[in-house]
Amino acid sequence: MICLHNGILLNGISTEEKSAVLIDGGKIKDVFSEERYLQKKFSSDVQIIDVHGNYIAPGLIDTHIHGFMGHGTDVCTTAAILQMSKDLAQYGVTSFNPTMYPSSEEEMIHCIREIVAAMGYEEGAHVMGIHLEGPFISPFKLGVQRPETVRLPDISLLDRLWEASGGHIVNMTVAPELKGMRDLALSCIDKGIVLQAGHTNAEYRNMEEGVQVGILHSTHFFNAMSQLHHRNPGAVGAILIHPEMSCEIIADGVHVHPDLFKLLQRDKTPEQIVLVTDALTPTEQKGGQLFANNEEVVFEGGCFHRKADDVIAGSALTMIRSIQNTVAFGFSLADAIRFATANPARIMKYVHKGIISPGYDSDIIVFDKDFALHLVLIDGKIKRNV
Repeated sequence: MICLHNGILLNGISTEEKSAVLIDGGKIKDVFSEERYLQKKFSSDVQIIDVHGNYIAPGLIDTHIHGFMGHGTDVCTTAAILQMSKDLAQYGVTSFNPTMYPSSEEEMIHCIREIVAAMGYEEGAHVMGIHLEGPFISPFKLGVQRPETVRLPDISLLDRLWEASGGHIVNMTVAPELKGMRDLALSCIDKGIVLQAGHTNAEYRNMEEGVQVGILHSTHFFNAMSQLHHRNPGAVGAILIHPEMSCEIIADGVHVHPDLFKLLQRDKTPEQIVLVTDALTPTEQKGGQLFANNEEVVFEGGCFHRKADDVIAGSALTMIRSIQNTVAFGFSLADAIRFATANPARIMKYVHKGIISPGYDSDIIVFDKDFALHLVLIDGKIKRNV
């Protein structure tokens, strides 16, 4: 057993001063005040760790990430996913959804199988399942997705991808306006796949139809979607207007202007916002050429750009920096932690993750007021200790 004490507890919902957490193997056994800690008598087999007044928070959950430190889903192997797991743990991420770009059916099935083969063998962050960012997305809102990989909804293709995954597709980005999306969405709901509106050119009525069939989450809000217009609120307007809809957001200050977080703060509740990195494979990579989705990229202005045409290719964000930025943009630290822990766990149906409470998984981080990580525990095992 491990007991963390003398910390400020950010339990994924609220803040509690001077708290302690008792961990028994892979589960949280108890949470109590520092005063009660001082009254307790622990057996010799309990490892006592004084966190010196720093923050104790749930492990971070990234539900949209393509790669990290030179390993990712664009050159998809089981070894690459396992290396991502180890590297992400050093940055406070304890669970993640490897996110796949659309490609040929053969390539997608290969990548799905490689990811699934890694599950259960991680030495760091848990692979919770797969996020498919396509292929049922709009050719008019591609970002850096390749146009030849995009297709109309195809339930038989979805079934083949689902079968290859062994039921481990957790979330999928779709364009609600595509012909045949209603039937595809209903099939996804039957499978328990969380549907996210993204890479979409939807009109407002398309988004309303999407809500009707369970498209209730959204991918990198504001980016690669139809914008707000006074006669057609589009995807952005629908997400802001409909209280049923939750949203991912990339808090690097580049993908979304910091002042738009003030709009988000007014129009969405704290339960509806999810921080993601959408990080590309070369994020935190040390040296060498930088590639993402089989194209060379360069780091410039705080994110990656496709070298061929300077189009923004994706983020170089880490989750802990995302939290730091979100606080700088005007949110409380308690809310920023919620956006990276309890909210993604609830939306993705990760039972017993994202909250520090008895019976929940013992995935925990400790960090200081400067957002420097001091301790990372996954399943009650120390993965980082500074």
